[in-house]
Amino acid sequence: MQSDITGRLLICCPDRPGIVAGVSQFLYTCGANILDASQHSTDPKEGVFFMRMEFHLENAGITSEQLEKQFQEKVAGPLHMDWHINYTFHRKRMAVMVSRYDHCLMELLWRWRSGELPVDIPLVISNHEELRELTEDFGIPFHYLPVTAATKAEKEQEAIRLIQEAKADFTVLARYMQILSPAFVGVFPGKIINIHHSFLPAFAGANPYKNAYTRGVKLIGATAHYVTNDLDEGPIIDQDVARVSHRHDVSDLVALGRDIERQVLTRAVVAHVEDRIIIHGNKTIVF
Repeated sequence: MQSDITGRLLICCPDRPGIVAGVSQFLYTCGANILDASQHSTDPKEGVFFMRMEFHLENAGITSEQLEKQFQEKVAGPLHMDWHINYTFHRKRMAVMVSRYDHCLMELLWRWRSGELPVDIPLVISNHEELRELTEDFGIPFHYLPVTAATKAEKEQEAIRLIQEAKADFTVLARYMQILSPAFVGVFPGKIINIHHSFLPAFAGANPYKNAYTRGVKLIGATAHYVTNDLDEGPIIDQDVARVSHRHDVSDLVALGRDIERQVLTRAVVAHVEDRIIIHGNKTIVF
């Protein structure tokens, strides 16, 4: 039995009075100390309530399974909650997929090595060989899966097998320049994070910096989002921008954009690891 339990409870349910009181009272009766609590209600017409609550049970007399069973019976069921609890004793495992660009991968690996990103990274998958040495210098297994139109389905199935065998909890596309098929996405719903080098919904698809330059924009940005079957249209987790002017050429935009991409992707990954995101339709609630 886990003697100490620290859990993060995420809730989505119809809005009504007494939700916070019901959850808090339940945790109190279990002997839990609430470490953090955040909540959000949509407009009255939609009437949906969201909450994230982090709690700690010291010398817990019940298992996490017993805690969840009692919560479902006493609170979640009567209040029609969609909910789950993640526990800090389970360290999340993050798979990474990347192509040739190294800046996002390096940012994740640096933060992982420094302890700023509390995950395990069991593997990196790439459709190119260029980043093998860099990855293996960090002691992380590198898998080369070259993709062509003829081999795409086969290589995706191999990638799925590798991710599942590694027991990865989620996957990050750190500038992986391949469109994942519905068959791949369907295996990991809400578990794939992508960084897009544009402030979506502007300039979706390929070559966004060139398109931004042609359009003469004054802001460029980057967007981290969950992957769905609709290209670059999944629920947005984080975004940021930088001001540019007519003095910047395409190479300037690319250089500025890479800095934004690193920061935005890192913030999105940290939010996911810390269980601060609830996906609601094609939106996210990020606490």
